[in-house]
Amino acid sequence: MKLYIDGIGLSGPGLGDWAAGAPILAGSAAYAPTPTVLVPSPLLAPAERRRMTDTVKLGLAVGSDAVAHAGLNAEDLPSVFTSSGGDGVTITSILAILASDEREVSPTRFHNSVHNAPSGYWSIATHSRESSTSICAYDFSFSAGFLEAASLAVSDGRPVLLVSYDMPYPAVLDAVRPITSIFGVGLVLSPKPGPRSLAAVTIAFGPGDGPETPMPAAFEPLRAGNPAARSLPLLASIAAGAARTVAIRMMGGNLLTLAIEAL
Repeated sequence: MKLYIDGIGLSGPGLGDWAAGAPILAGSAAYAPTPTVLVPSPLLAPAERRRMTDTVKLGLAVGSDAVAHAGLNAEDLPSVFTSSGGDGVTITSILAILASDEREVSPTRFHNSVHNAPSGYWSIATHSRESSTSICAYDFSFSAGFLEAASLAVSDGRPVLLVSYDMPYPAVLDAVRPITSIFGVGLVLSPKPGPRSLAAVTIAFGPGDGPETPMPAAFEPLRAGNPAARSLPLLASIAAGAARTVAIRMMGGNLLTLAIEAL
């Protein structure tokens, strides 16, 4: 299966967006892992902006950047959102309330707690009536989401937006599920090359126990510490304009292999 990457959105420590992050990932600029700043999306009305959680802010930021980079209309794109655990802050707050004497959960907290909340906000913000799938696959969430989005793009013959995001949990959950940093990536995947295509990717999927493709030492803690950041070897290859094969683990002892060609 072959497809093309037409747009990229990026947010992570020291990687404010794709324009700033690409030369860093390519090795032509120094990397300084400064904290990630999340802001409410201007695509939403003030009332919705006030209800946005950080996961929604992150997902909408990288998604809208990827679509703008591709020069497409967000309302026309099917989407796949993938995260290893969703909004741990909201879940922790709800559990704390349920363990208290009051036990009254606000409707806003409840609707922000569901795994497809970012995709729902995305549909509202972009006025999109296209399909949207939300995926959770633990440490394999990026590779599962990538395969889902790629399959959809090829089968439907149209571009698809992939949004992958994860962020640290509060202390209670962090003790059993540490995620080291905020990281999100948006990719517009197309079945055909276009004037803005950045790279071609040939996908292979099957059983394999080989190692994942690592990053240079400065980036490896981020790649290994955030499931969405498993995308970094792919992004670094595109940024460098290098032909390279990247391996990313999937569930069930499988391996996703991406052969990248620069365009």
